[in-house]
Parts: sequence; structure tokens; C-alpha cells
Amino acid sequence: MVDSLLSARGLNKQFRSGDEPVPVLTDFSLQLGAGESLALTGRSGSGKSTLLNILCGLEKPDSGTVQVLGETFDARSTEAASKADARWGGLRRQQIGVVFQEANLMPALSLLDNVRFRARLAGQPEDDCRDWLERLGIGELAERFPDQVSGGQRQRASLAMVFAMKPALILADEPTGSLDRHTAEAVIGQLFELQARHVCGLILATHDPELATRCSQHLDLGHLPET
Repeated sequence: MVDSLLSARGLNKQFRSGDEPVPVLTDFSLQLGAGESLALTGRSGSGKSTLLNILCGLEKPDSGTVQVLGETFDARSTEAASKADARWGGLRRQQIGVVFQEANLMPALSLLDNVRFRARLAGQPEDDCRDWLERLGIGELAERFPDQVSGGQRQRASLAMVFAMKPALILADEPTGSLDRHTAEAVIGQLFELQARHVCGLILATHDPELATRCSQHLDLGHLPET
């Protein structure tokens, strides 16, 4: 494989609907270097979320290989699943920041403590955690708990968690889906600023064509060539 931040080769994934197999990814490959950004677009059900989950180890392909940050994961490998899961877990804790469609916050911690905990797991200082909440427009809510704020505010807190860990790779699944247009533009500005400052890779699943044009690469999963 060519040296890169992230490579995926020959990924295949299918689900079942009753007795019928439903292909989602077929012999799929991509490559991303440090500082590069890739927009994933396509209709609902085209495989965007499934692909992101595979690229961070939360879902396994039926076949194919993912190489990320010096680690190689081969679907056909005889490596024990527990060892592979541990390697993926280490990458997600320290180097891969994942932004889900639903904010992934711990309900027993305040927004600020969620961000601090995420930074601590990644081995990053906690000094700028409150600043990230301020920059995302929710600094005044830092001491509130997730169930005391709106869905859009929780989503911004989850982005602050990723920003605070200063990852080498960010995978974001519709990160602004629950935000109004003005707030979404501000948040995306912060996302691309972080990417430029830390020269990290970014893969962004979105339905927004304007947002897709801000990435250096664009892949429409709904219009992949037949294999």
C-alpha cells in the first residue's frame, strides 16, 4: 500500500433483508493523506455511515483491508477479535476523533467534564477545554448536563470533545444535521480551522452539497461505478 494516513482496499459489506443479501459496499477503496479532506455524499442507505464505522473499527467489513495510522486491519486475518478491538480502541482514544449523528456524551458528566475526560483519554492537556465550548458558542452551558441542553447544543459539545483530543484523523457523520444554518456554518469553520492547524485528515459524511465542495476530495456513494 502507498504510505498514507488512511487506506482502504477491497472493502465489501452486505446486510440481509429477510433471506436476501443487500450489498452496501462492493470492492470499495479509498486513500487519504494528512491534511486532506474527503466528503462522502449519497442518498440515505448508500453506505456513508457504514463506511465511517468500518474506518474507525466500530463495524467489520466482510472482506478487505483498512490501514490507518500505521495499523493494519485485514478482515481475513486470523488475529483474535479481542486483539483487533483493543488496537482499534487505542486508535479511537488517542488519534481518531469520531463525530456521530447523535451526540455521544456521558449523561453523568457536565458538558465541560465530558470534554475534559475526552482530552485526558487522548493524553492532551485540559487547559483549552472550556475555550472549545466558548468557540462553539456554548461556553455559558459548560456546567450543565447533557439532558439540560438541546440536541444541537449536545452536538456542539461532542464536537468540542473531538477538537480537544487534537486527533490525527476526524470522521464526522452529518455533524451539523441538528444545527441551524448560521450555527452550522460557524461550527464547520471551526472544523476546517482545526484540520488546517493540526494537518489532520478529515472524512465528512454530508447531504449538504455546499459543504462537500469545501473538501479537497468528493465521493458520491450513490454513484459509484458498477464492479
